[in-house]
Amino acid sequence: MATPRNTAAPVAIGIAGLGAAGRAFLPAIARHPGFRLAAAAEPSAQVRAEALAGLDAKGYDSVQAMLAHPGLQAVYIATPTALHPQHVLQACAAGVHILVEKPMATGLDDARTMVQAAQRAGVIMLVGHSHSYDMPIHAMRRIIDEGGLGRVRMVNTWCYTDWVYRPRRPDELDEQQGGGVTYRQGSHQFDIIRLLCGGQAQSVRARTFDMDTSRRVIGAHVAYLDFADGAAATAVYNGYGRFSSMDLTFDVSEWGHRQPPGSRRWASPGADPRAELAAKQARARSAIPADAPLQPFFGLTLVSCEGGDIRQSPQGLQVFTPHGAEEISLPSDRSPRDLVMDEFHGAITGRNPAIHNGHWGLANLEVCAAAIESSRTGAEVSLHEQVGLPGSHGSGQKK
Repeated sequence: MATPRNTAAPVAIGIAGLGAAGRAFLPAIARHPGFRLAAAAEPSAQVRAEALAGLDAKGYDSVQAMLAHPGLQAVYIATPTALHPQHVLQACAAGVHILVEKPMATGLDDARTMVQAAQRAGVIMLVGHSHSYDMPIHAMRRIIDEGGLGRVRMVNTWCYTDWVYRPRRPDELDEQQGGGVTYRQGSHQFDIIRLLCGGQAQSVRARTFDMDTSRRVIGAHVAYLDFADGAAATAVYNGYGRFSSMDLTFDVSEWGHRQPPGSRRWASPGADPRAELAAKQARARSAIPADAPLQPFFGLTLVSCEGGDIRQSPQGLQVFTPHGAEEISLPSDRSPRDLVMDEFHGAITGRNPAIHNGHWGLANLEVCAAAIESSRTGAEVSLHEQVGLPGSHGSGQKK
């Protein structure tokens, strides 16, 4: 059964999938006083034993078996995207609260079914991690809410990486299974944009690119979003490993570490599928660090309000107004996964409404799918699943 609200006892949580995403949450769960890792599901016995070594958590070889763990109250689903609907429905049937990795599904129908199942079961469902959880993005939103800079008019976010050539499972390169940069990385960008612009996007115009015939996948995109209040945004992503957006972000990486050009190691195309899978499993051990000395940079994000502009700096934010530039320092002792667990616990206990709930995740997925459809048809695509931020006009309601 779902956890009672306002409980003081730690929430017993399980992890489904111990790849890079699942392992990245192990330190955040261990640090959070409101959670206790109780169990984990991973089909590879070797990976399961390695990831859980020294932890007081029971390992299972299937998600269904883990969900029957005595006293389990919540689950983080970090399995391949195509399996998310099945595992969410199983979690709903077990009456446990759900944090599901982005993108939440490979299609909108499955995502709607997941949202409806969580509602019927009376359980909380959040979608993430995404980089909209990064502390600087939250701080940008707070400055916007304070109103001193006026309304948001533009948000532009650019990210250049080697995503295409990192070790991949076949499904990660298959659009039909939620693969490619528009689903897997655009879901970060569109979440950031929607958070900063208030959520209510109304249309998308985009172009996606598959630029390497030896590595077929959507590896880059340019997307333009219009919002109901007149704001506009662009998202540029290029995963072909030539230029690095770290050259735009003070040499700071996605996870908050200084990486000047000489220290960067770009990935090269995979060899045979078995070797690539082995390389992916090896990379998962350390792909996402638990801590960082600087703020994370998912590329360059620049917010333009009526009265000024906001961008990140290695220590926090820079705010530019007619009066000059102001540096705002932010703490760097909490990772984005720590902030995910804060939001999840606040929603479970009823202390705070969740931003990244199922409806919000569905709205992000809709933008991803619309961007791909717009590129295919050459037309602007209208959006119908968008929701506003909690506490805003129209919050939680479709446009």
